[in-house]
Amino acid sequence: MKDTFYITTPIYYVNDVPHIGHAYTTVACDVIARYRRLRGEKVFFLTGTDEHGQTNLRAAQQRGLKPQEWVDQIVPQWKEVWERLEISYDDFIRTTEERHGRSVQDFVQRLYDAGDVYLGTYEGLYCISCEEFKTGSEILDGQLCAIHKIPLERVQEQNYFFRLSAYQDRLLKLYEEHPEFVRPETRMNEVVAFVKGGLQDFSMSRTSFDWGVPIPWDPKHVVYVWVDALFNYITATGFGVDEQRFRSIWPADVHMMSKDILRFHAVFWPAMLMSAGLPVPRSVFVHGYLLVGGEKMSKTRLTGIHPFQLTGHFGVDAYRYYFLREVPFGQDGSFSWESMAARYNAELANGLGNLASRILAMAGSYFGGVVPEPSSREGSGRLREAATALVGRFPAHMEAFQLSDAVGALDGFVREANRYLVEVAPWNLAKDEGRRQDLADSLYASLEALRLIAVFASPVMPGASARLWAQLGIAEQLSAQYLPRAAQWGLLEPGTRTSKGEALFPRLDD
Repeated sequence: MKDTFYITTPIYYVNDVPHIGHAYTTVACDVIARYRRLRGEKVFFLTGTDEHGQTNLRAAQQRGLKPQEWVDQIVPQWKEVWERLEISYDDFIRTTEERHGRSVQDFVQRLYDAGDVYLGTYEGLYCISCEEFKTGSEILDGQLCAIHKIPLERVQEQNYFFRLSAYQDRLLKLYEEHPEFVRPETRMNEVVAFVKGGLQDFSMSRTSFDWGVPIPWDPKHVVYVWVDALFNYITATGFGVDEQRFRSIWPADVHMMSKDILRFHAVFWPAMLMSAGLPVPRSVFVHGYLLVGGEKMSKTRLTGIHPFQLTGHFGVDAYRYYFLREVPFGQDGSFSWESMAARYNAELANGLGNLASRILAMAGSYFGGVVPEPSSREGSGRLREAATALVGRFPAHMEAFQLSDAVGALDGFVREANRYLVEVAPWNLAKDEGRRQDLADSLYASLEALRLIAVFASPVMPGASARLWAQLGIAEQLSAQYLPRAAQWGLLEPGTRTSKGEALFPRLDD
């Protein structure tokens, strides 16, 4: 019954406003979702906010607010960022919503009824920022969290535990039969090593505070925030409410996240789904950290950069382009203002922006802004070959989640189109009336290259692509273009009226 491509971001913890690390994940998911829609697929793209737990409770208390008041104030700021970055999510879930609470209670009851939940006592070191108990290498000297570098708290309380140890063999079988379950391969190797090292049952409830979803059979306990958060992925699909919708969407095709939450998604989550008798996700994709000054950004340590600090100067399309182009997707990568400025000027202002301005200006000067009639719309030569390469490479990279390579393929085609202009030199052809058809052929090919760029750039830079499409004057909406047909060469109709318009990417001073 599944007929929908389902992609998720992790739901984000709202003890503070978002930074560019959160936006990195979200933009990547948006690009994938938009690409799948470009292919004509039915897509469900989910994001949202994780609002329970001790950290949010303390954040509210520090401000003299009730926890619900705090999250109600902060969530609109997250939505504002996603709106500004043109994130095309289909649902935004909040864990404080009634629909989610019902789903969580239904799910944990299934685990309890399956005999996989029992009452016990836990004592250990707890990171309030991770909302996670820490052991071994996760603890630095001085009993500090290895991620947040803050002191761990010793916690002892009665909890309900999930019998994770019972699922070691089934998880290892899952990894063996589906090596694509965790990507990249290095992350799968980490997961397999962790599970082979022996699994311990984990705490799935808390009693030291009440900000969370009550355990249905014992309301003195609330569901542990990490367990609560994972269930969002099925809540939004209609789990327990609309069985037909749930089956059409679930399982998720890809859960996208950074590496610090891999264990929850690749070990705990599939084990709980197995216990509940539900299908596991098809893939968990792990990207690296976005580093600034060599360190991972942190809301706790106030080292995050807000996206608006960059979009205000470079624009939204350049922001989306830069982070996918700069960092090999799946690896750690560094951000700096200088590198963003350099890539903006080289690839967007001098590259794509200059290409579009020159071609549209020449169409205006030499043919009154009308797309000329070529001698053949089949095309040939170096530019046509480059277009064929783009049509093959871009989809292949996108479907393998090689996002930086996909954006690199697009930039490569822009470079070829610029080289083509230099080689054919339409400005020289225009001086020779006897070569009028050669001029028409060269400008038609160049304009067709812009059409292809607009199509393939639309998942990455939706705003700039829409503006370029409007300058090309094509009657059909860009949103109505679907692959593979839209990738065919020669679809630009002669006689179409173009307009130069404003520069797509004005050159910026550093």
